[in-house]
Amino acid sequence: MALLVLLGLAAAVGFWLVGAYNGLVNLRQRCKQAFSDINVQLKQRHDLVPNLVETVKGYATHEKTTLDDVIKARNLAVSAAGPTAQGAAEGALTGALSRLIALSEAYPDLKANQNFQQLQSELADIENKISAARRFLNNTVAEYNGTREGFPGFLIAQRYGFEPMDYFNLGEAEQKAIEAAPKVQF
Repeated sequence: MALLVLLGLAAAVGFWLVGAYNGLVNLRQRCKQAFSDINVQLKQRHDLVPNLVETVKGYATHEKTTLDDVIKARNLAVSAAGPTAQGAAEGALTGALSRLIALSEAYPDLKANQNFQQLQSELADIENKISAARRFLNNTVAEYNGTREGFPGFLIAQRYGFEPMDYFNLGEAEQKAIEAAPKVQF
């Protein structure tokens, strides 16, 4: 009888650990999916930037520094890898785009241009989607990291290589650049 109780207890612990392992696997996959969703939105923004720059270039030819900054920030964002690097690069791109959009205030013809208005509207829509996707990713990462660090997650995580995941945050310098940029509605 004691042997059956011991076997039953061992089976219960085994099922519990398997459930915890599968929970970590599921959360890790949700994090990867959420990061992939952000990448889709970022690619749309990266594809939109050259069209926006070309439209502005036609009206604001002597604003070459701002246009170059946007292109450099876009190229840096396209080549960034991982949530931390992408967050910093995307923060720089957001700041550069804010300065680019602010140029429209100085150029009434640009501000009235139908193509510019459409691109600006598309950019605002993409920015909202990126923000929502980033919030979802960060919530999922928080859940994963919390489960990974809690009991029994830490037992399984250490043994089976469940590494902590990074949040998708803007770097400190990029956050300051965005805060210092002119406040413009996308």
